[in-house]
Amino acid sequence: MHILSVADDMVPAARGDEASTLMAGKIMASLFFEPSTRTRLSFAAAMNRLGGRVIGFARPGGTSLQKGETLADTIRTVESYCDLIAMRHPQEGSARMAAEFAEVPVINGGDGAGHHPTQCLLDLFTIQKERGDIGDNKVALIGDLKYGRTVHSLAYALALFKADLTFIAPEQLQMPHEVVEECQEHGASISFETDLDAAIEDVDVMYVTRIQKERFPDPEEYKKVAGIYTIDTDLLRHAKSEAIVMHPLPRVYEISAEVDDTSAAAYFRQAFNGVPVRMALISLVAGVIS
Repeated sequence: MHILSVADDMVPAARGDEASTLMAGKIMASLFFEPSTRTRLSFAAAMNRLGGRVIGFARPGGTSLQKGETLADTIRTVESYCDLIAMRHPQEGSARMAAEFAEVPVINGGDGAGHHPTQCLLDLFTIQKERGDIGDNKVALIGDLKYGRTVHSLAYALALFKADLTFIAPEQLQMPHEVVEECQEHGASISFETDLDAAIEDVDVMYVTRIQKERFPDPEEYKKVAGIYTIDTDLLRHAKSEAIVMHPLPRVYEISAEVDDTSAAAYFRQAFNGVPVRMALISLVAGVIS
């Protein structure tokens, strides 16, 4: 909640309405071993809005990893050039491992099918801004709940706020058992659905995810579920009038473009929220604010 409070204070600077020099003279290394648009650019935007500078790479093709350098050695080298590291990597647990080798702070920008904690924080921030509260909502997590790291992190967090959770997915893509167990231990009320139409009538937040082709070990299994759920204006007619639709993006088939012009569409505001939230995180881990 402190991070979200700081993020709220950062909004004017995130929009460019105010100038910040909190990170003046500081350098962030942006190490993205997997493709990214929003996470990578919003980290860079956040650091620039704070008056700092950014170095790094957007994919590992032009780095010494191609020569066989280990992640540990990459981290030990890069930390010599910066004050903090923002990293995305395809291997689960990679950010935690990097933090063990680094003397500077490491922020996890996504580790494979594991977690995406900064996305989780901006999602909580979005729910708070759009709905006025976090816990007092019925939230439906929709789509790829097995491989989707964003929903793993968000489910854990919402459970701490005692939110009412509905997991809507094909059976082969349902939320992993260990995530469900931990959410229940934290007191979350959880239900499971496969039918999207039947499950959204009393939902306050629809959190839609892409079916992630790149995570499927078998392409044929992906074809069976690709495009299985689509949010369109016809579907929204059966939802609450004040319900919102969120998505970590990119989207493919799962939200029709016609939804963009409705009051329910919160996903582009959600994408902007990554900037003030990451500004807050950078400032806090760098110790320039407390």
